[in-house]
Amino acid sequence: MEVPKELLYTPKHMWVRIEAERAVIGLTDYAQLEMGMVVFADLPQEGDEVTAGDYLGSMETVTDESELFAPISGKVVSANWLLRKEPHFINRFPYGSGWLFVMEYNNPQELELLWTAERYAEIYHAQE
Repeated sequence: MEVPKELLYTPKHMWVRIEAERAVIGLTDYAQLEMGMVVFADLPQEGDEVTAGDYLGSMETVTDESELFAPISGKVVSANWLLRKEPHFINRFPYGSGWLFVMEYNNPQELELLWTAERYAEIYHAQE
């Protein structure tokens, strides 16, 4: 199970990659392995203003549905609409083309509450 060191993580298995004032957000390798094959992804809409912890959408697998929550506050500027046709990219490329959405974050202090790769790997017994 992969846990890239350059990313930040949430206890709810989301990863955050900071790119200037934007954050690319996705689902961790650990989460996609636990969930199974994703068959549908309901993503937030571009322009949505969200607060950390807000409900953003859901992902469905053959056997279950999981909710998505905002890891940080800001405005959704892009959603990965490729996942409408290819939701399994979340499983195949969780840190690449399986990303979920991009936000312009507005509270940099919230980044300090996210976990490092080391902490995430330690808690979920993953390999960095």
